[in-house]
Amino acid sequence: MEEMIAKRYVKALKNAFNVNELAEVGVVFDALAGEFKNPKFFQIMDNPNVTKSQKLAILLDATKAVESKELNNFIHLLVEEHRINVIPAISQVIEKEIAKINNTYSGVVYSNGDIDSATLNELGSGISKKINSNITLKFVKNDFDGVKMKIEDLGLEIDFSKSRINTQIIEHILKAI
Repeated sequence: MEEMIAKRYVKALKNAFNVNELAEVGVVFDALAGEFKNPKFFQIMDNPNVTKSQKLAILLDATKAVESKELNNFIHLLVEEHRINVIPAISQVIEKEIAKINNTYSGVVYSNGDIDSATLNELGSGISKKINSNITLKFVKNDFDGVKMKIEDLGLEIDFSKSRINTQIIEHILKAI
């Protein structure tokens, strides 16, 4: 539900800001979303005893580095409409929109073995050529028996597992008999 609301707000932000300004706004919202992970900050923003004007002052103080009247008005709107809790979702949607505009996406490679950065770069450039996008990959070691690459923003997932390959070989042999 929050993501749907956030998409509407981000659509308004896209109309108000150009691509570079939207990237700056994205950094601001990313920082604000990070503050929502702080229990004390969240407690203040969620507290009904803290007035709207106090919440607005805190948020405007956090965004004053950007010096944007449009952003200040947007923060004011969020406070007035009791949508402060949507800020982390807005941050995520802005990040996805900027990635879409720049045609740059990030993905994760999972494996139980180690994969060096040269292999990750080579894999990323190969996928980039296939889908005409800039892909950066990072490695996460886990217990997956094989290699799995996941680029969530594109809905792309590729995996090779030993057990799946063994099953396919057995099925192929049984069909041949």
